[in-house]
Amino acid sequence: MKIKICGLKEAKNLRQVSEANPDYMGFIFYPKSKRFVGDEFSKTTLAKIPESILKTAVFVNESQENILKTVQKYDFQAVQLHGNESTEICKQLKLQNLIVIKVFAMDDCFDFETLHPYENHCDYFLFDTKTKHFGGSGKSFDWNLLQQYHLKTPFFLSGGLGIENLEAILKLKHNKLYGLDFNSKLEISPGIKNIQLINKVLDTIKNYEHI
Repeated sequence: MKIKICGLKEAKNLRQVSEANPDYMGFIFYPKSKRFVGDEFSKTTLAKIPESILKTAVFVNESQENILKTVQKYDFQAVQLHGNESTEICKQLKLQNLIVIKVFAMDDCFDFETLHPYENHCDYFLFDTKTKHFGGSGKSFDWNLLQQYHLKTPFFLSGGLGIENLEAILKLKHNKLYGLDFNSKLEISPGIKNIQLINKVLDTIKNYEHI
């Protein structure tokens, strides 16, 4: 099970998170987000993150040109597209040897058939809770909906994942469940992660996988 910690922005805090050694770390380049990295975000902020951790840039309805500029500036390995991005943008980004994660907002009316056009242009899907905003709500959707997913693309589960529901999360059974995306439930404040909670989550998952 891969672990992604998303919504980081403060240099000291993200270094602490990197020491916990998650598989992915996410940085939000959407100015309306409470976890926006900010206009002064420095490349040196990311310099000490080990190469083993995949640095992921998160965008919402951003142009392909600006996405690539950001990726090149900060040397990101993965992009997470959290808006209404087209299959063509996903395709072009994938051609740049980027890992492409496409987010879909889930509710009881979600139609999984809409994912078919994205199948060959994304490495992973990410299923998050549908809200008025783009992620970071701290709310979970009905995970029973995942049983309707039968495509080949692996997916991340997101939306209100934390210590309090970790046991239930680890009991989920789906052969395409690739990773867990943690954000607001492991925070002290927006963008500042609670290192103790992160370590507890990672230790719990590791211990569960060794049972």
